[in-house]
Amino acid sequence: MLLVDPRNPKATELAARLRELLPDDWEPGVHLVLGGDGYMLRAVASQGLDRPFLGLNCGHLGFLMNDLEWPLEELVERLLAQRWRTFRFPLLESTITTTAGESVTEHSMNDIYLQRESGHAARLRLTVDGREVVDSLGCDGLVVATALGSTAYSFSAGGTPLHPRIPAMLVTPICPHRPRLSPVALPPDSRVVVQVLSAGHRPVSAMADGRQVASVAEVDVRYGEDAVEVAWFEDHEFTAHLIDKILKP
Repeated sequence: MLLVDPRNPKATELAARLRELLPDDWEPGVHLVLGGDGYMLRAVASQGLDRPFLGLNCGHLGFLMNDLEWPLEELVERLLAQRWRTFRFPLLESTITTTAGESVTEHSMNDIYLQRESGHAARLRLTVDGREVVDSLGCDGLVVATALGSTAYSFSAGGTPLHPRIPAMLVTPICPHRPRLSPVALPPDSRVVVQVLSAGHRPVSAMADGRQVASVAEVDVRYGEDAVEVAWFEDHEFTAHLIDKILKP
């Protein structure tokens, strides 16, 4: 299935060329995603997890995507020959409780983060595996990221970018004021609970891979049983990808 970001001219142009060159009955067994990282996240959320996702980078960073490094004819040959490898990444499962008492479950390929909704700093209580880390953290918010998503908002907020193949959960505070809590990498069986203090006066929302839940009282995060499969062409190297796109100044 061909999934194309309609707001991305480069993606729509590439899709038109591929439709001309690929056989009408071509069935690759993957969702072929044309766009950037944000569109990949939306595609995973909308299409389900029944087949892998292979992204072609028509955006900017494109950390979740395959870069278009070859002439169009070679790209078509790679697609027809199915010259890719598939990797399995577990999804974060977040149970979000709103101030109205409603419960919402979200799954994230990259991250879930809490962010303040007003001019007041958020006040958050953080516990990990039932042990209190901080009873009242003044901050703009907090990110819980997968290793794959550690190169996104978590990295911008000062978190360490992790190699995508490391099984870990990364917790990164956003602009912490007091105390100066540092980012921390946790094992994949960890459970992170964030409670919003003074939610009426200091409202907070949650964003799970870009999907918003407003007026949050608590978020309970762990790795669930669901996973997404992502495909890269067979010569893709995760370490080189991390160095070239993230670590190099």
